[in-house]
Amino acid sequence: MGNSHRSHKVADRIKVVVAQLLETKIKDPRLGFVTVTDARVTGDLQNASIFYTVLGNEEERAATAAALESAKGVIRSAVGKDLGTRITPSLEFILDGLPESAKALDTLLERVHQLDAEVAKARENAKPVVEDAYKVPRIKIEE
Repeated sequence: MGNSHRSHKVADRIKVVVAQLLETKIKDPRLGFVTVTDARVTGDLQNASIFYTVLGNEEERAATAAALESAKGVIRSAVGKDLGTRITPSLEFILDGLPESAKALDTLLERVHQLDAEVAKARENAKPVVEDAYKVPRIKIEE
């Protein structure tokens, strides 16, 4: 994806326009509770990837994906009118894996907290092997 300043500005504008369209104009009953999380545009402004999340189960995600695919032409037309660029980018909607990643990370953090609690519990009654691990032992040499 492009790293130019212009492509970032266009991507931000596309993100706003698509979010507003989904909220106000697109009235497809299959469309669930959608949040547009990110938009990325290629350096030549020909293609745009729009990342979204859907609140709900797998069926609602599939229905929302179908609704977005069927409304792609209307959305692209509105994006083209709003941007005012010579070329209107083709749109691709991608389901963002952010919620699943966050859930997996939360699960891992919970496991780490459990292991830390086990280590702290084991440490309560632990005694050191030697009095001072940093103390150099004195060796008595008898002559």
